[in-house]
Parts: sequence; C-alpha cells; structure tokens
Amino acid sequence: MRMLFGTDGIRGVAGEPPLDCNTVFAVGVALGQHLTRSHRNPRAVIGQDTRESSCWIAEVVTKGLESAGVRVTSAGIITTPGVAFLARQAFEAGIVISASHNPWTDNGIKVFGHDGYKLSDEVEEQIEESIFKLLHGRSQESTVASAAMSKAPESVGTHPELLSQYVDWLSQQVRGADLSGLTVLVDCANGAATPVAHRVFQACRIRADYLHDTPNGRNINEASGALHPEVVAAVVSAANGKYDLGVTFDGDADRALFCDAAGRVVNGDAVLLLAGREMQSRGTLKGNAIVATTMSNMGLEVALKHSGIRMLRAPVGDKYVLEQMHSTGATLGGEQSGHIIFRDGDATTGDGLLTALRVMRAVAACGKPLSELVADLRVFPQVIRNVRVREKKPLDQLSEVSTVIRQAESELNGSGRVVVRYSGTEALARVMVEAESEEKMKRLTEAIAGAIQKAIGV
Repeated sequence: MRMLFGTDGIRGVAGEPPLDCNTVFAVGVALGQHLTRSHRNPRAVIGQDTRESSCWIAEVVTKGLESAGVRVTSAGIITTPGVAFLARQAFEAGIVISASHNPWTDNGIKVFGHDGYKLSDEVEEQIEESIFKLLHGRSQESTVASAAMSKAPESVGTHPELLSQYVDWLSQQVRGADLSGLTVLVDCANGAATPVAHRVFQACRIRADYLHDTPNGRNINEASGALHPEVVAAVVSAANGKYDLGVTFDGDADRALFCDAAGRVVNGDAVLLLAGREMQSRGTLKGNAIVATTMSNMGLEVALKHSGIRMLRAPVGDKYVLEQMHSTGATLGGEQSGHIIFRDGDATTGDGLLTALRVMRAVAACGKPLSELVADLRVFPQVIRNVRVREKKPLDQLSEVSTVIRQAESELNGSGRVVVRYSGTEALARVMVEAESEEKMKRLTEAIAGAIQKAIGV
C-alpha cells in the first residue's frame, strides 16, 4: 500500500512532510535511481506551477535527480499536461511541481514516464520503498538538501522553446477549424495556464479576454479557476452577450470547466456529452462508449443512451479513467470535475487547454451555442458533502456507517445512487448522493455524513 503517492502524486503542505526538504530530495534520488536502472543516460524534464514554493521544490528535486545521474531540463512554468507532452517527445520522465486545485500553501510532485503516462501504482510503490530507505540513512541526503534550501532558489536552466513546442502541438489539435468567430472569457486561476493560454488562443485566432492571469505566488486558485466556475460565469452573464462562452482552469490546467453565453455553468459531464456526440459524428468514438466515474450524474448516462452511446464507470481519479479506457479501447473519458481525456489523438492525460479547444471547435463547427449542444442533459439532484477525517479506515470496518449507507441504498431502490469514498489527496471522506427528490437527497446525505463524523470525524 502506497503511503506517499496518492491518486495524483505526492501532495501536502510545502515545507512539511512529505514535502519537507529531505523527503523532496529523497524523491529526486529515488526517481533518479529508478530511471538509471531502466535507461542509459536518462534525461528528465521538470515543470512547475506559480506557487512560491514551486521554485525551491523544483530545485531540490533536480539536485536529487542529478545526484543519481539524471540530466534535468526545466520547462519553467507550464501546465501538467504540457510536461506529459514533453516527456513523450524526448525525455525518459517528466516531473511536475504542483498541487493542482489546492491552496497556495500546498504543493505536490507528479511524475510521468517517457510514454507521457503517469507511473503505475507498482512503480510508485517501488520508488516509495527507495525513498524510505534513503530517509532511514539520510545523513548525506540531509546535508545536500539543507544546502539547497539555505540559498535563494536558482533558475534551473529554463528552456522557453519547450513551452513553444507545447503551444504548437495544442494549436495543431484544431488545425483546419475556423475559431475566429468566437469570443471567450478565460479564467487562468493565477496558475500554470497563464503563460500558455494567451499564446494558444492567439495562435488559434480566438478573441479572448482574461481573468486572474497575474500570479504572485500566493493567489493561485484564490476565488478563481475551476474550483469557482461561478466567477467566470457571473462575468459572462453580466457582459450581456459579449461572450460565446467562458472557460476556467485549475491551478495546473489539467482540467477545465465552462459556462454558456448566459452564464450557466457547464461541468465535465456536459463536456463528455458534447464531445461524445461530436466524436461519434466523426467516427472516432471507438465502440460508441465513453468512460466516466462513479461521481458522474445519472442524467449523463440517460442522455448518452439516447444517442446510442454506452457509459462505463471507473473509480474516481483520472489515472483510473485512463486505465479503463486502455482496457476497453474507449477514446473518450473523464470526470465531472473537468478532467477530460481524448484518446483519438496522441494526448495521454487530461488537458484543460485541449478540452477548451475541442469544445470551441464543436461549437464553431455546429454553428450552435454551447447551451443548445448540452440542453438535453437532465441532471438528477446531486450533492457532495465533504467530511474531514482523522484516519481513512476502510468503510466496511465502520459498522454504523455501513448500516446507514445500506439503508440509504435500499430507500433509493435504483432511483438514485450513493457513493462514499476517501479523497486521494486530502484527509476527507466524500459523500455523494443522487435522488429524484432534493429533500431525500439532502436527508440521506446528512445521515451518512453524520455517521462518518461520529465514527472518524475531526
């Protein structure tokens, strides 16, 4: 069982375990040892978001990698999918320093292999074992890591041409589409999308205005971005028809959410519906199936069925969506939160900017507004309640919680769903309930959340 790696890499408060200097250095060394065992003269590319801690974490990881014999090239501030793209072009690994949608005080380390995919659970377990061995006998590591922390962060040889390669690749994904008729509002969340979005949308001749594109190290995701799609939606609504749609990214821009011209939020479920139909019309939706997660609304399943598209469900986490896409051959998958994975091309992970371009291409090609393209998505009332927990004990070992969940499922009797799971990146239990009645939905959610709070709540 992995102790450091969650569903999306290693994540925590910057400067505290597991993102203290010694552990970060050990991560670099352990990853470097893994790469040198499997590749001759390995090279790695490293990129980061806009948090003030990202510079020193990138530097310490780099020193760890270099001490193990890995040559490291920095792409500077770039999105997570940008690093995945670069890794599969010319590197044995790609490392991202980011905590995605988390607050600026957090940070994280994500790793992609030379194929552009996230590491398997098995490889992460092997690297973890090496990290703990290094920390157990850490006198040398401690000295080197402390030296790295004692001085101001260096610029780790940033290569701006790497960002240009990614921008060019994104532009090519909608080659031949005329997007010049669209006017959009873009929320960069003061994150990694900031230096990329301007260049990509300009290259695609999209008229765009921007919000939250002045990062200062501490304002990433602050009242902005994909955690707060209502922000861009409100500005679009107030603009009275100026914009065809709004798009908003999270801190590392591996996901995107939208709003239509009237300021109504369009989430990942609606994007899957739109993209699924568009790909079906072009004959690129393999097997007429998409992969969603246990959190996707039953309304999506119903709407897709009307179009002859099957919906498969995977556990929450884009890496698990991708695993099921590989096993079934599906070319489209994603999450309600806006992680959308297109496998009808060479993308290997969710990419918010690619998702935005694909949505805009669909709108431009159909000549219809975004609202019309997703109008038949009838959403079942759904609520997600987060409960902060002191431990992540298996739910089937919490008898009172299990009983309440079974009672809720029995009451719904197929006309709704209950999903209870632990967050892979935070100390939270997430309770999701769908029901035909809002009253029933809220009542069952509170009953389950209350049982969890009583059993293991903070």
